[in-house]
Amino acid sequence: MVPDVTLHEHPAMIPPLRLRFRALAAAALLCCVAATPSALHAQSRRDVRALDARVSAPWVRDGVLYELNVRTFSSEGTFNAVTARLPELQKLGVTIIWLMPVHPLGQVKKKGTIGSPYAVRDYMAVNPSYGTKDDLKALVGEAHRVGLKVIIDIVANHTAWDNVLMKTPALYRRDTSGQILSPYDWTDVAALNYGNPATRTYMLSVLQYWLRDFDLDGFRCDVAGEVPTGFWEEARRSLEKIKPDLVMLAESHEPELLASAFDLDYGWPGYHALKDAILGTRSARAVRDEWEAERRIYPKGALHMGISDDHDEKRAITFFGERAALAASALVFTMDGVPLLYNGMEVGDATESFAPALFEKMPVWWAMKERRPEFPKFYEGMIPLRRAHSALRRGATTWVKNTDEDRVITFVRSDASEDVLVAINLSNRAFAGAVEVAGGGYAEITPGAAASSAAAVPALTLDPWGVRIFRRAK
Repeated sequence: MVPDVTLHEHPAMIPPLRLRFRALAAAALLCCVAATPSALHAQSRRDVRALDARVSAPWVRDGVLYELNVRTFSSEGTFNAVTARLPELQKLGVTIIWLMPVHPLGQVKKKGTIGSPYAVRDYMAVNPSYGTKDDLKALVGEAHRVGLKVIIDIVANHTAWDNVLMKTPALYRRDTSGQILSPYDWTDVAALNYGNPATRTYMLSVLQYWLRDFDLDGFRCDVAGEVPTGFWEEARRSLEKIKPDLVMLAESHEPELLASAFDLDYGWPGYHALKDAILGTRSARAVRDEWEAERRIYPKGALHMGISDDHDEKRAITFFGERAALAASALVFTMDGVPLLYNGMEVGDATESFAPALFEKMPVWWAMKERRPEFPKFYEGMIPLRRAHSALRRGATTWVKNTDEDRVITFVRSDASEDVLVAINLSNRAFAGAVEVAGGGYAEITPGAAASSAAAVPALTLDPWGVRIFRRAK
């Protein structure tokens, strides 16, 4: 059998493509060879160190991403509730809204009482509990009106067990007995087979449909490294014909993907080094070590998303503690790359983000804005600071030594107009020492701090979990 594409009559599935898809799927039924997940995951990776990373649109490089779970962003859990609060996000300084999967959730083998948004039942539909397609289009339209970009999650590696594509087993990875496989131990989803050309054709049509018909600005691509790079490169070429300056964010840490397919990926090594430094299991120097290691394997100029909190990790505020969570976020907003805010971080919300929150209704507690005023105050200072200083958005990064690198990280962001020195204490003990920077002329620009004299640096003091930022004009 082939998928009943008549269920999805939309412009992406024009008749020639439907016919081609049916022919490919029918042929695949005759020639499909069962394979193990490990065999199908295996890819020959290119050495891309000598290449330049693709050049992203300025709005990507200068952006502030906001990951938003429609189900938990409001008590209503709807597109319309998100639309109503877009002006607040724009005022905060967010520039790109990333909507976690908007599709209907699978119910067969689901996790929790509701199920995971990453177990998609129908790629061509929206979750009816969120609203209608027209509601989503209105959300995107309002976002564009207030100056925001919108991307959505695409889960291309796997589907729910009750996805409409299940009518065609050849579209899925199967064992030697023909049984459809889950990727790894993810029991609530089934792995798609990109060795079948029909799978590629269908998923490409999905991407084209959402980009064109909803005027989206790009995609966050779930477990992108498990899908063949060749598919993503083909998709990028096709999607740029619809929207040349789209953004593609890979949930991956694979250098090859940033050579031509994706604009940015996850800065996971940096996150884990930061986490370990805060928890005391590694020196703060690990943050620098991981940064330098990445530069040795990635294309030149590669862009990473900075993370201190997202839906796959424990909430930073509960995992690290309040002050340490803000120190972690300070690093994300001053380091090179594109910073990420997640679903309530800006008010100090402590509602869990990973399990069980992915599978249950656990709304953000927005009243925490009044209980933890230091969180909105922090972001209301840090985001405009990043926007005001080009060196923090696009400048080169140079690590500089200090007198206690086990606990404190210090670096300079530089461009043609300025040097910005950042010092962050990743410990619960105060620091009094010095930083090795050439020349003087620095003045403090830490949000909320009074301007200091130019003589403050190289002498440096930091409170526990303290952050100080200084600028020198060129």
